[in-house]
Amino acid sequence: MTMRAIWNGVVVAESDDTVVVEGNHYFPKESLTDEYFVASKTRSLCPWKGLASYHSLTVDGVTNVDAAWVYQHPSPLARKIKGRVAFWRGVEVVSSDDTTKRV
Repeated sequence: MTMRAIWNGVVVAESDDTVVVEGNHYFPKESLTDEYFVASKTRSLCPWKGLASYHSLTVDGVTNVDAAWVYQHPSPLARKIKGRVAFWRGVEVVSSDDTTKRV
C-alpha cells in the first residue's frame, strides 16, 4: 500500500515501503521531497530506539517546526527504522487509496 505524508496541502513524502513502529509510518529517506525539509538542532532520546534528530517542513512559505524525525543510528532493537523519517505536528499520513482517511 502506498502511503503519503501531506502537510499544508502538499505531498512531502510518498512510498509503498514504510515501516510501522508504535503507530508511526517511517518513510525511506529517498521517498521525501527534499526541497521541503530543513534539518533542525532538536534532538530527543527514546529509551529503546535511541537518539532522534528532527527536520522542519516549509511549504509555500509556512514552516512546521520539527515536524519530522529520524533515527540515524538507532539501537539494535530499532534497526529497521534506521534512516527512515516519521511525522507528527499536523502532517497527515494517509493511504493513497483513500486520501480522506487519516492513518
